[in-house]
Amino acid sequence: MAMDRSVTSRAAALLAAAGLLAAGESRAADPIKIGVIAEAQSVVGASIPQAVQLAADEINAKGGVDGRQIQVVSYDDKSSASDAVRAFQRAVSEDKAHVVIASYISEVVLALMPWAARLKTPMITPGAASNEISLAVHKDYARNKYTFHGYLTSAALAQSICDSTKDMLLDLMKVKTASIMSEDAAWTRPLDAAYEKCLPEIGVKVVDHIRFSPDTGDFTPIYNKIEAGKPDLIVTGISHVGVQPTVQWRNQQVPLAMTGMNSQATSSTFWANTNGATQGVIFQSIAVPGAAITDKSLAFSEAFKKRFGSDPSYAGYMAYDQVYYTADAVKRAGSTEADKLVEALEKTDWVGTVGRTQFYGKDDPFTHSIKYGPGFVTGLMAQWQDGKQVAIWPTSLAQGKIVLPPAVKAAVR
Repeated sequence: MAMDRSVTSRAAALLAAAGLLAAGESRAADPIKIGVIAEAQSVVGASIPQAVQLAADEINAKGGVDGRQIQVVSYDDKSSASDAVRAFQRAVSEDKAHVVIASYISEVVLALMPWAARLKTPMITPGAASNEISLAVHKDYARNKYTFHGYLTSAALAQSICDSTKDMLLDLMKVKTASIMSEDAAWTRPLDAAYEKCLPEIGVKVVDHIRFSPDTGDFTPIYNKIEAGKPDLIVTGISHVGVQPTVQWRNQQVPLAMTGMNSQATSSTFWANTNGATQGVIFQSIAVPGAAITDKSLAFSEAFKKRFGSDPSYAGYMAYDQVYYTADAVKRAGSTEADKLVEALEKTDWVGTVGRTQFYGKDDPFTHSIKYGPGFVTGLMAQWQDGKQVAIWPTSLAQGKIVLPPAVKAAVR
């Protein structure tokens, strides 16, 4: 009987050990859950969940992260901050997301920041620009450290546009004056302030500054007012709108080149959406198809178009890279625990489709925003030419030269 009890005891111990091992393997194989909150029906936002899924599928096909697969849970916030907040709560509380990639709209991201803090869940935005996002992290790091500004700040975007204007347009178009035309939104307030600072620094006087409601339907009075001021250039800050001001710029034959931010123009569908009226529009983007910013740029844009039938918007490029450097952070941290993941994300040094991504640290005013400048992410300027987005700046990435629309060309002469 003693022998039987000994055998039974050893068998039970082996079974228990096997059970613990199986449980450990099961936990190790638990998926890494990424929540995606985006404006899925918008021109820019549609690329976000698509790019995230594409990146996740690529990583999973190669075995995942230390054997853990990435699981994507997507929500459409319908461009509503309140819908986005409900989606964030559900993503974390019900779907157990370890990290959330959220929105290209600054107002939405700013509304989500308190929830990232309360629920202690890392959140990365692939497209919101407002300075206030990273400034808030800097002002109250302990609370807001869970938010990462995974796109260029409004200040950096304005600097990119001023740098390109100096290099491209001053001599070509004899630009000495400009009018700023921006939608009234959280991200354009710091953008416009930066325009007003950096344009004079390159020798361009700001003669007018128009901020319009995103609900504006008729831009004719706005263009009439701009033309009356006789500027040499229109510098824009447009994201929530895009089609209407572009179509009316073309139809009215406004004799002024249009450059700056036009987020909707970064999507390949914008040509069809404007029925070609975007011909000649110059816009800042993080990347465009065919521009080999890194050795990963073309592979991504080609894979995206093959799968989804269109080119990614700027936010698609950013979201794709964010999945990869989040996976890298999980691997380096050896965990999906929030604070450990935050620490790993802060040490990100990832060369993706748009350049080298690193985040500014605690001592920088733009804490947790991606670094801007040579060697990091700078973006580029592109122009719509005959149905294609053509990179025109910087020269190292240029696919062609500026082509002035007839009305603008005639005015320059």
